[in-house]
Amino acid sequence: MHFRPEQHLRRQDDFRSVRTQGRRIDRGAFTLWWRRREDATASPPTVVRVGVVASTAAVGPAVRRNAAKRRLREIFRRHQELVPPGIDLLLVARASVNQLGFAEVEAKFVETCQRITVDKS
Repeated sequence: MHFRPEQHLRRQDDFRSVRTQGRRIDRGAFTLWWRRREDATASPPTVVRVGVVASTAAVGPAVRRNAAKRRLREIFRRHQELVPPGIDLLLVARASVNQLGFAEVEAKFVETCQRITVDKS
């Protein structure tokens, strides 16, 4: 599956609304914030949108931040079908995202997505 342009969170207001109105799941390597959009009841189902954040304080210099964001985007791309339609995700990278193996971070993401499915609100 592709990570299409309409799946990107782009506006600062979208990032802010996910953080202020959404729910948070801390996974150590990353924190996942999620929120159901108002248009989520539209037919056909809307796409899942995602934003990835890696701060200098949490992850380090640009090379590490970019690697962390690439890693999280790729994991999302591979497992986006696990997230219910109409959800906005915000993935906030932590320092350990680059220290753990890819498969371990991927397993954490899959487990977190299953919690979102059960936890729909």
